[in-house]
Amino acid sequence: MTLKIGILATGTTPDNLIDQYGSYADMFVRLFEQAGYGFTFTTYDVRDDAFPESADVCDAWIITGSKFSVCDKSPWMARLKDLILDIYDTGGPIVGICFGHQIVAEAFGADVDRYPQGWGVGLHTYRLEKSVAELSALDGRFTLNAVHQDQVLSKPEQADVIASSSFCPFAALQYDDRILTLQAHPEFDVAFETRLLQSRRDAPIPSTATDPALVALDEASAQTDSLQIAHWMAEFLQQGRRR
Repeated sequence: MTLKIGILATGTTPDNLIDQYGSYADMFVRLFEQAGYGFTFTTYDVRDDAFPESADVCDAWIITGSKFSVCDKSPWMARLKDLILDIYDTGGPIVGICFGHQIVAEAFGADVDRYPQGWGVGLHTYRLEKSVAELSALDGRFTLNAVHQDQVLSKPEQADVIASSSFCPFAALQYDDRILTLQAHPEFDVAFETRLLQSRRDAPIPSTATDPALVALDEASAQTDSLQIAHWMAEFLQQGRRR
């Protein structure tokens, strides 16, 4: 059976980049295709209050990143947190990325707020705190692109910490075998991250954060472990569906 994934779109690509790169939802579709998975997808623009009819209309779910902050406490965010808990109660599975990572944590009672050390942008490397079979070839760490000012500041009681860094202690969280979330963006490749940071330099991201990140992204060795993370996410979603 083909896995039907509902993408809960909490944001989309900036206007000046969407024609070339597609929406954030499109990026997830492309990433899973590149990783060799033949999933089907339905996108729900929850930021525009377009929600699925119920928690079980799809086999699995992805919550995207967003320009919005969980701290905004918008009505659609409250509705999304209710849906997250409904999906969890029905058995999941969910993968949440960046904003998705944060709003899941808040739905489970964690603190999410501006990070005192500022923006996390560009290539970030995270240390695995638990064994992940799909990442066994990565020697206990992985690298992804990040773009965030907010962070999960306390561990949700229901979650295990799967990956961390000195900058982001709760970089990947797993809630039983039902929800997996990551702060960084496996769907962002080096080219897109570069264009995104260039377009956001000074406003809203200070150049003191973007400029060192852009230098690192321009190095010949700059790369991410996005395909390996895609396998991890895909297997998590498939196993959750089988369960």
